[in-house]
Amino acid sequence: MTIALAAPHPEAVAAGKRAVAGGGNALDAALAAAVMLTVVYPHQCALGGDLIALVRTPGGETTAVIAAGTAPAAISDVVSGWTEVPRQGAHAVTVPGIVAGWREIAAIGGRHDLSSAFTDAANVADGGFPVSAGLARAIASRADAVEEDPGMRGVFAPAGIPLTQGETLRQPALAVTLRSLADDVDDFYRGGIARSLVDTLRAGGGTHTVEDFSAYAAEVVPALTRPIGEQTWHVAPPPSVGPVLIGVVTAATAGAAAGSVSGAILVDAAIRGVHARAAALGDPRSSDIDLDLLLDLGVRTPAPAFAEPRPLGDTAAVTALDDEGWSVTIVQSVYQTFGAGLLDPGTGIMLHNRGSAFSVDPASPAAVRPGARPPHTLCPAIVDAPGVTVVAGCQGGRAQAWILSQILPEAVDAEQALSTILDRPRWVVGDRDLGQPELSLVAEPGVAPDVLDRARENGLPVVRFPARADEAGHVQLVRRARGEITSGSDPRADGVGIVMHPDSATEQSIA
Repeated sequence: MTIALAAPHPEAVAAGKRAVAGGGNALDAALAAAVMLTVVYPHQCALGGDLIALVRTPGGETTAVIAAGTAPAAISDVVSGWTEVPRQGAHAVTVPGIVAGWREIAAIGGRHDLSSAFTDAANVADGGFPVSAGLARAIASRADAVEEDPGMRGVFAPAGIPLTQGETLRQPALAVTLRSLADDVDDFYRGGIARSLVDTLRAGGGTHTVEDFSAYAAEVVPALTRPIGEQTWHVAPPPSVGPVLIGVVTAATAGAAAGSVSGAILVDAAIRGVHARAAALGDPRSSDIDLDLLLDLGVRTPAPAFAEPRPLGDTAAVTALDDEGWSVTIVQSVYQTFGAGLLDPGTGIMLHNRGSAFSVDPASPAAVRPGARPPHTLCPAIVDAPGVTVVAGCQGGRAQAWILSQILPEAVDAEQALSTILDRPRWVVGDRDLGQPELSLVAEPGVAPDVLDRARENGLPVVRFPARADEAGHVQLVRRARGEITSGSDPRADGVGIVMHPDSATEQSIA
């Protein structure tokens, strides 16, 4: 069997290789990598975070696994008087969905259960590993949070000084938790792990209960699928921003030659996407969602962009496919760097702050309500074209839709190397999430002048990144084209893309 895998950290790719060596398929490789990332990339994803994924079966069925966290049942007791949901602390934490999401992915078609992935990750958490460049940047950027929270301080500044690149990070409490999950994955929602997390959250003023955890379940539904020209695009439905990605690409390719996207027109579409997302994205289980507005970007009166926190390092993506026909893209997150700034000392689990994406406006589709899921930036995608399938995941906060819209229309061209596409300069549109006071276009060096000119024509300030930037996304790609399987990992991250041929004991690595 030939398997392609891409992930943003070499230790995660190594875990995927071990899963394949043990007889696993693409789903097993991706899950092993995803679990390992919660150990080695805790600033981007953690057991206390969320997950949204797409799984493609050999029969061609594409399923969305939406493991987005839910607000606690008693959240209404504390929202009165809020002008916004707190960005940090217990009130920003929804019930973490990631473990439930992994379980659903494995059930769809994994050859292994999750126990080996948990055990492998526990061994690395116990033995320690060198702090990567990305993690070192994150620790430095959130040094205040590391100092303020006892759980974070004990892990990321064990000698009283924040860890730096190359130093060894050990997480013994997390290792114990991972081994507990290897024995019984349900412990996260109905056992001692859930009780420990609830105790920490309530000590921080949260309204969470063990019943909130035991009631949680991931949603497994058909992917949202739409044709765009000769291509077929598959995304997760709301609360994922996936429909906006389809809307942006549809608008940008209308009337264009096959496979071509005008940078200037893409800017127009992205701006419309910002307003559509603000006006209509939320949880369809708790609000009325206008899916058509998200898909056609049909906002007639632009809504103000919802000011969300700057997510720097919010997300990690893993993509994989094999020659049996299995494909998967897993996007998992703590939202803002190190999430809510809370690490439960009893379990070693970092908690996300996805709840800060809720609105306090009761008329908003993103309104904070008991059991609701916030609007989600996580945007896995699978694109089919004649003879080609591309599986993609991306880090990049609210910019994920704009980032993927610049990459995927080219990635379906089998003549273009994935590494070349990922190396090209990018731009993103945002405001507070990009550290800007108003909606702006922020560009890496080398972005085409027509893009910058169109932004200015739309009244957007143009800001320059000094070099390649994390905010421009960490994209992981795998592709099947004309029978050949390839992979690519974004040069902005610490990752690797590989193609494994375990039957012939050969491997191709693409940094």
